Amino acid sequence: MIDTQVYMDDVQLAKELLDNAKNNGERLSHSDIVFGLRNLLKLKYYPVAIKFFYKEDELEAFKAGVDYRIGLRPYTFCHFVAASRQRGDILLGTRDKLGCSNAKYVFGWKDLDEGEIKSHLKYTKNREQAEKFIQTKKRLPPGLLAFATAPLHKAPFQPDLVHGMCDPLQSYHLANDWCAAFDSHPFQMTMTMNSSICHGCVQCYVTQKPNVTQMCSSSKTAGKTEQSEVNYIWPYDQIEPTFHWTLERTVRDGGVSFPRTGETYPGFDICKLCTFIAFPKGKDKDKDKES
Repeated sequence: MIDTQVYMDDVQLAKELLDNAKNNGERLSHSDIVFGLRNLLKLKYYPVAIKFFYKEDELEAFKAGVDYRIGLRPYTFCHFVAASRQRGDILLGTRDKLGCSNAKYVFGWKDLDEGEIKSHLKYTKNREQAEKFIQTKKRLPPGLLAFATAPLHKAPFQPDLVHGMCDPLQSYHLANDWCAAFDSHPFQMTMTMNSSICHGCVQCYVTQKPNVTQMCSSSKTAGKTEQSEVNYIWPYDQIEPTFHWTLERTVRDGGVSFPRTGETYPGFDICKLCTFIAFPKGKDKDKDKES
């Protein structure tokens, strides 16, 4: 029998998940992390595990041992991530199935060309500036063979990164918890033109630092976001310590929320925390009778 009451008590749930970690070498499982993010920070979508294949034997082992899907035709990297995020697909992406020139450039699957420069002209003053801005972008090391995406809890591979989408306040919680978990401040956020998810993932892979960044300008028109969410992108080995601390402070403070410490919802938005709007405890009935 599943004790659903445990899931409705944030502190008790956090304690149970921390107990799971104690029984798993002090590490939360992928399912623990996904379940906790959805129940405590109220994230809507699956975090997506991303793997960049550089070794033939790893790629062949994936193909031989995993029930994966491929694109019917070339799609953007955003579409691969979206299918894993919203439908739970395990996907394999190859050069011929990647239809986004921006992603191909930062993945090292094409060189800087006139088409890439033209695709950035609407953001810049002139061609020279567009070319200069593109050249500031990080690129993956040469030799990428393929990539895979999967919901974190279903990932049949050791991820390199975890990508997710959430609202700005939820990302604030994640970023603050990373700072505390890793004793590092400030949290640095980086935005690039025309390549939020693809370059965001490449930057995270190259620098091994997490990031929170806006979506590309076409995210809604291309059907890749629903409610103007932002991206959070974490090195794989940093997501568990980050959320581990989220659980610890939930137990410490009595809830996950920062705006109203100790409360259950991570964004209790009510008149900018106005103290006039308050709900004190009701009168004690026994004391009323005595008086």
